[in-house]
Amino acid sequence: MRHILLAPLPGLIAAVTLGVIGAAAQPPPSEPAAGKPKVISGLPVESVTVVGVKPSEETIMKFVKQRAAPTYVLGRMAHWTVKICPVTIGLGDKYAKYVTQRIRDVAVAVGAPVDSDPNCRPNIEVVFTTTPQVLMDNVRSHRPVFLGYFHNGREANELAKVTHSIQGWYTTISQDMDGSRQIDTGTCHYDTSINVQSSVGGDAGMSSGMTAVTLTLPCATVVHASGFRSRDGLDSGFYNILIVAEPSKLFDYEVGSLADYVTMLALSQPASLDNCQELPSVSNMLAKDCASVSSRITDGDLAYLQALYKMPNGELLATQRDHIVYEMKKTLVTDKGGAN
Repeated sequence: MRHILLAPLPGLIAAVTLGVIGAAAQPPPSEPAAGKPKVISGLPVESVTVVGVKPSEETIMKFVKQRAAPTYVLGRMAHWTVKICPVTIGLGDKYAKYVTQRIRDVAVAVGAPVDSDPNCRPNIEVVFTTTPQVLMDNVRSHRPVFLGYFHNGREANELAKVTHSIQGWYTTISQDMDGSRQIDTGTCHYDTSINVQSSVGGDAGMSSGMTAVTLTLPCATVVHASGFRSRDGLDSGFYNILIVAEPSKLFDYEVGSLADYVTMLALSQPASLDNCQELPSVSNMLAKDCASVSSRITDGDLAYLQALYKMPNGELLATQRDHIVYEMKKTLVTDKGGAN
């Protein structure tokens, strides 16, 4: 029996943000570059910061371990398995379109699926607001599933706290080898009926045949896995990513830099926003006291995203990390003629 695990949810923006007070009408001070830039590998030339010294395998492995956040249910690195549909609100129209298009452009360049329908239902919401906590309190009250995984109200309250000037909330899904998907949540409000075959006892307790029995189990799911240890066929993906930015704390940054920082959050889930990466990365931009700070997406960031979206399906976390390290080393070191 195939159980439909993933039901559509109402749009987050329409349901929650209409009541938010003080959405940022003013954009960050610097405009995106004028004109149409030259393009290399699908990205504008000025968008990539080249790493002068080829990184060691240890540096790459450290980057992957610090960058990747395993999902709660399957313990895998999540990536988009459905087409992304980003939207940006709270900025002037020109800037909002720039941020949204930047996410799309980088997604195409690294191999992430992108929805080309202009009327697609958003699943990446980038919200610039002067009252981020008001927004997240509304999410907590009305659409808590968009906070991510939690078991109870106390955990949901903690998840809803705004602690950074740009912050992401990740709703993930678990997908089996047949493509059935379920939103990862610690709470549920439905029962699942499963038909099983059961023996029927006859005289003296002897079985006299088989009959169908319906069991109703709370929150039961049907999962089809391969049974292999290293590759069980199960995957973690993103269902929705909500990114909230407070512009009053970001005036020192150009809109291009903010768009690149947001793009990394929109295409991959970081383990922490406060880790300083040894490998140059735009993710260092808002972390405190980092020795290396990049204001745009770097070639290391792109190598990571490309490896993430080339990752074979159904692998365990350790195998996923090994694959990404291998692909990043190939891109950043081997294909550039070896380490310096």
